[in-house]
Amino acid sequence: MSRGPRAHQTLADAIPIAKVRGTVQMAERGPEMLYDFTITGTKPSAFISVKYTEHIRMLLAEIARECDEKIRRLRSVAQDTAVSCELWLRSRYGTWRFFRVTAEKIVEIGRDGKVIGG
Repeated sequence: MSRGPRAHQTLADAIPIAKVRGTVQMAERGPEMLYDFTITGTKPSAFISVKYTEHIRMLLAEIARECDEKIRRLRSVAQDTAVSCELWLRSRYGTWRFFRVTAEKIVEIGRDGKVIGG
């Protein structure tokens, strides 16, 4: 996550959303960090990376380009049916979008972790 007030606020704003889904455990900060926090106590467990963005209404291809580094890091987490790797985007106005990141694709999900329209 980029450094600065917006990035810090984005992470802080994500925690209450995550707590609705289960127990939140923060990741240790560092340059090789793969995700920001995990949500456990539910199935699947989730590895979450959050990012502030100026352009919340992007198409999936644009999100893939803008968030390439975060997506690559999430894809390095071992995945199976008991694990969900997710990218959460927040705009300056507090609008959120949520995505599940798999080895093959990015799928939009709701706050509850369920695929939208699926």
